[in-house]
Amino acid sequence: MRAYDFDTPIERRGTDCFKWDALPGMYGREDLLPMWVADMDFRSPDFVMEAIRRRCDHPVLGYTMPSAGYREAVRAWLERHYEIHTTEESLHFIPGIVAGISYALLALTQPGEKVLVTTPVYPPFLNVPKGCGREVVCSPLKIADGRFAIDFDDFERKAEGCKVFIMSNPHNPAGTLWGKETLARIAEICERKGIVVISDEIHADLTLPGRKHVSYSTVSEIAAHHSVTFMAPSKTFNIAGLGSSVCYIGDEALRKRFYGWLDALGVANGNIFAFTAAEAAFSQGEEWRRQMLDYLHMNVQTLDKFLREQMPLVKAVLPEASYLAWLDFSAYGIPHKELAERFVNRARVVMNDGTTFGGDAYKGCFRLNVGCPRKMLEEGLARLADALDM
Repeated sequence: MRAYDFDTPIERRGTDCFKWDALPGMYGREDLLPMWVADMDFRSPDFVMEAIRRRCDHPVLGYTMPSAGYREAVRAWLERHYEIHTTEESLHFIPGIVAGISYALLALTQPGEKVLVTTPVYPPFLNVPKGCGREVVCSPLKIADGRFAIDFDDFERKAEGCKVFIMSNPHNPAGTLWGKETLARIAEICERKGIVVISDEIHADLTLPGRKHVSYSTVSEIAAHHSVTFMAPSKTFNIAGLGSSVCYIGDEALRKRFYGWLDALGVANGNIFAFTAAEAAFSQGEEWRRQMLDYLHMNVQTLDKFLREQMPLVKAVLPEASYLAWLDFSAYGIPHKELAERFVNRARVVMNDGTTFGGDAYKGCFRLNVGCPRKMLEEGLARLADALDM
C-alpha cells in the first residue's frame, strides 16, 4: 500500500495561487504565512494529475460532455458514502458551489425575498444573496460544549417569511456536523413554512475519523422534497481551481424548476478537465482520502494541544469535518482591529477575519486553516502565540 506524503512543502508562489500570490497586493508584504483560503497546501493526488495529463495527450480540446465513467463515479460515491440513491435525471454538473447557490437563488426566488442563514457562516452565504437582490436574515448560532449549535427558538422565528434557507452542512466555519436529529428538526420547520433548503455539503468528504456526516436529503421524505444538495471533489482532493461540483435534487418538481433554468441559460455545461479530474478522484481516491483525513486529524489534535498549552485563553470550535477551526481571542482583551494588525504584521500569519462571517458580533474571532504540512502549522501557531505576548 502506497504511503502518500503530506509533509513535504509545495512551493505555490508564482502560480497565480490566490491563497499565496494575493497576499502582497492585499497586505503589502511578501513574508506572510497564509492560513486562510480554504484549500490545502498538499500535492493534488497523483491519479488526478495523471488523468489530466492523459487527456492532454489528445490534441483537441473541444466541446465536451460528461462521460459514462464520470456519471458512474459520482453515483457510486454518493451512494457508498451518504446513501444518496441517484438517477441520471437527479444529478447535474455545477461549475462551483458558490455559483450554484447564486443560480439556485435566481431560479427559485424573486428579488426582495428573504433568505435565511445561520451565523457565523461562510461569507458568500451573506454576500451572494445580497448580490442577487435578496434580503438576508441571520439566525446566530450558539456554542454548546465547544461546538456550534442551532438556537431553534430564534431559527423558527427568523424563518417566518423566508423562501430559502442556505445551510452549510458540515458548517463552515469550524466543520460542525449537524446530526440527524438536528437536520430532521430543520426539515420539519422548513416544510411547515414553505422554505427550500440549499444544503452546501462541500466539506462532507472531509469528515474526520470517528465522525459521520448525514446528508440533509436523506433525513426524511420531507427533507428530500424541498432540498437542493451541492457536493464536490474540490476540497477533498485539492482541485478547487477546476470548478467541478455536482447538484442532487430528489424531487421532480423542484428539479424541473432549477435544472430547467440551468439548461435554458447554458451556465452549467462543464469542461473537459472538471469531468476528467472528478472521475479520477471519485473512482480512485478512497485510499488517498483516508490517509489525508488521518493527517488532518493529527493536525487538529496538534492545534488543540497547542491552544491548551500555549494559548489557553483562546476559545476554539474545532472541526469535526474539514480543516477549518474557529478561534475566539476575545479573552485577551485586545481590540479586534489591533488583533488583526498583530497577526499580520507581528505574527506574519493571515487568517480569515471573523467579522466577515456575520458582522461585529464576531469581533475577536478568526478562522484558521490547518490543511497544510504539520511543520507549517506548528510555525504558524508559534508565531500567533508570540504575537499575543503582551
